[in-house]
Amino acid sequence: MKTLTALKKVVLLTLVAAFSLACSDDDNPALQFKEQDNIVGIASANSDLSSLVAALGRASLVETLNGSEKFTVFAPTNEAFDKFLSDNGFASLNDVPEDVLKQVLLNHVIAGDLKSSALTTGYGETLATEASTNNNLSIYINTESGVNLNGVSDVIKANIDATNGVIHIVDAVIGLPTVVDFALADDTFSILVSALTRSDLTFDYVTTLSTPNGTAPAPFTVFAPTNDAFVSLLSELGVSALGDIDEPTLKATLDLHAVAGANVLAAALTDDMTVSTLGGDITANVTGGGATLTDSNGRVSNIIVTNVQAANGVIHVINKVVLPKLPENIVSKAYNTPELSILYDALQAADGNLADVLSGGPFTVLAPTNDAFAAFLADNNFATLGDVPTDVLSQVLLNHVIDGTVMSTDLVTAGSGYTSTSATGAGDNKMSIFYDTSSGVQFNGISTVSTADVEATNGIIHIVDKVIGLPTVVDHAIANPSFSNLVAALGAADGDLVNVLSGDG
Repeated sequence: MKTLTALKKVVLLTLVAAFSLACSDDDNPALQFKEQDNIVGIASANSDLSSLVAALGRASLVETLNGSEKFTVFAPTNEAFDKFLSDNGFASLNDVPEDVLKQVLLNHVIAGDLKSSALTTGYGETLATEASTNNNLSIYINTESGVNLNGVSDVIKANIDATNGVIHIVDAVIGLPTVVDFALADDTFSILVSALTRSDLTFDYVTTLSTPNGTAPAPFTVFAPTNDAFVSLLSELGVSALGDIDEPTLKATLDLHAVAGANVLAAALTDDMTVSTLGGDITANVTGGGATLTDSNGRVSNIIVTNVQAANGVIHVINKVVLPKLPENIVSKAYNTPELSILYDALQAADGNLADVLSGGPFTVLAPTNDAFAAFLADNNFATLGDVPTDVLSQVLLNHVIDGTVMSTDLVTAGSGYTSTSATGAGDNKMSIFYDTSSGVQFNGISTVSTADVEATNGIIHIVDKVIGLPTVVDHAIANPSFSNLVAALGAADGDLVNVLSGDG
């Protein structure tokens, strides 16, 4: 039996050798074409890619790239592999742990046949995976000047066609990227990088966020503000440059943008989800047109790009910097006052981003309670706040906003009279509001101040018990006691003048 088995092996080896010779024989062009024209065959025929071919063999990836599935391969040269080994303290390919080598190689492979003309600046997805979620790693492609990958590797020869895809030869091995590597590669985060590397910081963010997966505190979930987000922050804080923000505030701010020990993908976010960052808790929501983060000041950041996957964590791109607890402005005051929670929701839902508008000022805001909003919705046959047309909601809310800081004592001293709100009426003129302090402080004859003079950093809040609707000329006449005889006359006149004057002008 042993003799027979040995004989079979000899025959098999002879056939394999004969087949190999036949494939390399110029008299068999069809066989030669079949061997040389797939990705591995083309790489094998290129002497400058011999290290790549050896690496593919050691990582058991030859069969993967020999199949019928289409791939785009960024193929490092021998020189690129030599530098990779030297930089990482390996004497040869055999010294690289096989699992590490496999992931590094897969980080050079994208599913599909992508010619250079199909590559655009942005994030793609490689076949490499993150350990805790098995999510595919991202790759940042920059086509502004040639094709650059993750900020480290340039395509030096593009569009080598293969029967199962395309090869682009690159000048550097693309290592497994950390969240820091993506921040450095993508110019969208240049101000974030400047913030993370500011010389006076008492915490080394770059070293910490470069921690490899499997070692605490990795993996990370990073909420990365864009450059535009930082520019808006400087305006919001009234400073001209990042250097004007003191170190404790900057550190507390940066801490709120990272979660340690978890690779949280966008699909795992839910409504009213508490996200525990290095700097404290923020709140995630996913209802209403995309995922958002709300900080302790009531400021809302939209997540505009999700799941940029690094080897040691994931990045979600946000359009507003998350801030630590600050002295409360009008919006954050509403956010942190339970009886004004519907007002806060209304500010977010209205046209014109009123939450941002009311972060300016100074303003005086007449703030309806939750009960006031419930009555307003019921009286106008709206089931929920979402049923109110956003343009109408915006004008109703603006009708509760007065420019400048008006204390209750100012109103009492004046007694009664008119001032302008931020809402607009006929002819795009600002609407008037009538105040009367003869019995408490009342606006337009319907809404009474229940809590006065709630101070905020950018103005004053008076909590009121009714939503102040958009007034008609009749509403103003009824609200002002000076017009009582006029109101009586209108009611007594033929032709129902009250209804006429309450209609559209």
